[in-house]
Amino acid sequence: MGKRSDYRTVLRSLPPDQWVAYLNAESGLPGPRGNIELAEAFADMADPALIRWCSGSQDEYLATCGAVGWGRLLTEGDGQAAQTLRALASDPRWRVREGVAMALQRLGDTNMPALWALVQDWVAGPPLVQRAVAAGICEPRLLGAPQDAARALEALDRITASVVGADAGTRRTEPFRVLRQGLGYCWSVAIAASPAAGFRLLERWAATPDRDVRWMVRENLKKARLAKADSAAAARVAAVLDQAGQ
Repeated sequence: MGKRSDYRTVLRSLPPDQWVAYLNAESGLPGPRGNIELAEAFADMADPALIRWCSGSQDEYLATCGAVGWGRLLTEGDGQAAQTLRALASDPRWRVREGVAMALQRLGDTNMPALWALVQDWVAGPPLVQRAVAAGICEPRLLGAPQDAARALEALDRITASVVGADAGTRRTEPFRVLRQGLGYCWSVAIAASPAAGFRLLERWAATPDRDVRWMVRENLKKARLAKADSAAAARVAAVLDQAGQ
């Protein structure tokens, strides 16, 4: 595990009352990239009380660490974990929202049926909750089994259908923009895991008159993984997209 393992060793050597100071010192912020490996190590080892405290912090990095940590508590059966993560999914800070996606992936690493049960509950939620679902499930390591890839495509299909149903006011909001941006790459991950079924769905969405959905399709077609998965199918979707835009 490299750096993550190294950070666990450091955290293990520190008194608990020094953990927050260490997180702040090694956060990587301000800067272009927060210290994800340290956040993962924290989530592996932190006391539940510290996870809860961090997730409520006004400090973005501490709150991100807390969000990732809730993923471990979720795997351990904490009754508040799913509700807390759903609330954090709508946090205005993008790093905290990424922490929620990482938390969902942590659940998937240990219990995919539990992840799909949670997805079923969240998929009809507001845009930022839907974005957490999409980002959480669209991780290649989680989609190796055909049934998991199929469920990811089903979830993305439902979320995209909600985009089509969004009114003009909703489309002007920041949460909608964040969801649209997320769907602009998540589809490509799920399709790479199940190309035949995935390209059929993407081709259908390419034909829609909805401009936001066509934008999402276009963004996914820019991802090299789609051409690698099936270049002929990707070209066919692009042709449908071009025709729909005329």
